Amino acid sequence: MPVNRNALIRYKTIDNCLRRRNRRWTLEDLIDACSDALYEYEGIDKGISKRTVQMDIQMMRSDKLGYNAPIEVYDNKYYRYANPDYSITNSPLTEDDMKLMGETVEMLRQFEGFSAFSGMEDVLGRLEDHVTAMRHKRRPVILLEKNESLKGLKFIDPLYKAILAKKPVKIIYKSFKARDMQKFIFSPFFLKEFRNRWFVYGWKKGAGMLYNLALDRIHEMGNAPGEEYQENKFVDPDTFFDNLIGVTKNINDKAHRVRFWAAPAQVPYIETKPLHKSQFVVQRNEDGSAIFQMEVVLNYELEKDLLGFGEGVKVLSPRILVHNMSRRLRQAADNYR
Repeated sequence: MPVNRNALIRYKTIDNCLRRRNRRWTLEDLIDACSDALYEYEGIDKGISKRTVQMDIQMMRSDKLGYNAPIEVYDNKYYRYANPDYSITNSPLTEDDMKLMGETVEMLRQFEGFSAFSGMEDVLGRLEDHVTAMRHKRRPVILLEKNESLKGLKFIDPLYKAILAKKPVKIIYKSFKARDMQKFIFSPFFLKEFRNRWFVYGWKKGAGMLYNLALDRIHEMGNAPGEEYQENKFVDPDTFFDNLIGVTKNINDKAHRVRFWAAPAQVPYIETKPLHKSQFVVQRNEDGSAIFQMEVVLNYELEKDLLGFGEGVKVLSPRILVHNMSRRLRQAADNYR
């Protein structure tokens, strides 16, 4: 059941009050304490109603949030916990809660190599200790793909901060094709992950075009004082990748209607894991093969995906993609002669 932040503050305040048994707590006292807490933590100065605190007590008494708080009224006026050792912070978790928390910790643990998650390290450690102490540790059953030897992850956090602050950075970069390193000023727009590699999109000073840089090809990065940040007036990251497989795309690249034939053995794989969201079946053949169509930008990642099916796929259109696939397959066959 979702609970808002203000309600949680009130529950914790009421809990703190009722645990202090050296004082007798009336409903008005609890209202005042909750009002003070909301002002201190949230800056809310309008106070809260009597009905709100009464509903809070009713909620804490119920099992809707798993509290089942033993709140009782004595002398027809005062509130306290019937069990002096009770606190909502000591409420036992159910077995389902523990399973869910355990799986969540295991999943988050697999992101611990990313600098952007560095602030979660202490939280994860404490949560993991709590879960382990309450149930026997077992092997994880949800595994995420990761590459522990991946380079460049240390640049995620400074790039993320530069994007938020709209500040350019100075980069030393060497692409796979370049013979020498390049030094340039770069205005980062947004970060993207694709198959365990991270990329940053932005504007390279003096180039006049959108660039995407692989973080594992960045050798050094630092501040660029005195340089002006180029605002992103060129692409909308919410729609830029709609017609794209992978990360390689220029601003003016248009999608092409790609058709390809798939052998019977490949059809179920391609149907259950589409190459792109626009993919659909154009024709089903009697032998079990099928013809698929999708609207995508022509790039290296598209060709690589199609080549991965080997002889099980044949591109039918457009002509330029047919030519590229044919050339690359002939070159691949020559390697085995």
